[in-house]
Amino acid sequence: MKQSTALDILKTGKNVFLTGSAGAGKTYTINQYLHYLRARGVAVAVTASTGIASTHMNGMTIHSWAGIGILYELTTKDLLRIKSRPQLVDRIQRTQVLVIDEISMLHLKQFDMINQVLRLIKENEQPFGGVQLLVAGDFFQLPPIGNPSESNRDKFAFMSQSWLDADFQVCYLSEQHRQVVAENQADNNRYFGLDLNDILNQIRRQQFSENTMLALQATKNHTLNQSRTRLYTHNINVQNINEQELAKLNTKSHLYVSYGEGDEKLLESLKKSVRNTPELTLKIGAKVMFIKNNADLNVSNGTMGIIVDFQPIVEKDHDDEDDATQDTTTKDPTTKDTKTQEKDDDQNKQLFPVVQLNDGRQVVAVYDVWKVENEDGEILAAYYHIPLTLAWAITIHKSQGMTLDSAEINLSRTFEKGQGYVALSRLKQLSSLQLLGINELSLQLDPLARGADKRFIELSYELEQTFLQKNAKKLQALHDAFILKSRGTLNPKKIHAYEKRIEQKEQALKRKIYLVGKKSADIEPKK
Repeated sequence: MKQSTALDILKTGKNVFLTGSAGAGKTYTINQYLHYLRARGVAVAVTASTGIASTHMNGMTIHSWAGIGILYELTTKDLLRIKSRPQLVDRIQRTQVLVIDEISMLHLKQFDMINQVLRLIKENEQPFGGVQLLVAGDFFQLPPIGNPSESNRDKFAFMSQSWLDADFQVCYLSEQHRQVVAENQADNNRYFGLDLNDILNQIRRQQFSENTMLALQATKNHTLNQSRTRLYTHNINVQNINEQELAKLNTKSHLYVSYGEGDEKLLESLKKSVRNTPELTLKIGAKVMFIKNNADLNVSNGTMGIIVDFQPIVEKDHDDEDDATQDTTTKDPTTKDTKTQEKDDDQNKQLFPVVQLNDGRQVVAVYDVWKVENEDGEILAAYYHIPLTLAWAITIHKSQGMTLDSAEINLSRTFEKGQGYVALSRLKQLSSLQLLGINELSLQLDPLARGADKRFIELSYELEQTFLQKNAKKLQALHDAFILKSRGTLNPKKIHAYEKRIEQKEQALKRKIYLVGKKSADIEPKK
């Protein structure tokens, strides 16, 4: 299904399960729908099953939003406690649309609990209290954490009664936006007649040809450049590699500390979910990864590079705050002598890392913000930090949701079905992969998830064929009816006014990020 068709279905107000392979555009489609709703004054809550996923969406975890915490069962006492929290009750009562991203990592018991809470607070016996529910994710990703004795049948949300009650319209996005290769590069990215997308589809179907294994084995001989990322199944390997590589560098250390404001509990959740430490030490020569999308820099979460310099940011006037994110002139860090470096540091302590990206561009990484917003887009908590992390190596689990330029992957200690698929689907093409090893679990997927995926494809196709028969006039009427039912507006002037306010807020936030960076950057490292 195309993204545009999925958006048209969402706008009718039906509950939707948005799925598809890695790079199919699930996050883009969600963001388009959020913008549409907010412009029309519809209260929408954005959540995700994990802290990391929620920061990608500028939301909060569904556990926090619904007040269920880490519980797997709600007693009468728990329900009374939830109902006695005015702020929680108010946000649920106001919500007309609820988004839950990374649904594959939400335990079915917690999915049932969310249904229970919404029906209670909304005083509405319809599924999820009558709100429109948009859940998104891919059940071939890593499964929910649960009791060791539980099978995935006991954990996947689609096995719950609430999933059946929600009567989801399945939108299975089929267009590939990640594994896209230019025609003149196609031959260099095919091995034994296969490209990476072919292999990922074979993994999804669990039907491997001999050429699939030969193609993967052939990548072991690849010599990737130094900017590659190393993916491992265990965190201890990642920590050791990053610490060892940073210690090898003889260049000066620069320390960046985080800054937070707003609701303490939400702020604590943001701190835990952001993929770097409160104090980040960087050096020239360090391999780093951006951990947040930045349209101004044209970088995304997962963009790799190497620190080649540290430079001050000079503010020219109020209208030039974008200077903080403009490209810089290429420099050779080895040409600057010690005296010159010390003089520069003395003159201006606000130094920011200059990152040379894999595509050759250089960008200055200044402080960015991770935030939690309410249904109206107002900021409840904000966490400011340099959006970088050391990235000689990262875990496969932490790579979920990223697009990597190149990767050295070791699956020889795979301990969970789906890890291999998650790791391989981070990449765009086979020529960017070096696979060091695999074991018998590496390419396996959960059989239950595979069977469900086949059914999701069928349901999506049936829905698309039926939906495409609707004429434009009737479709627009359905869209308008849902907006009015959700207490929104169809007034063009109000919609335009929202667009203008959003533009102004974005400019103000850029200014805030710049000022925080000036205040906090390049604090002397502790001895």
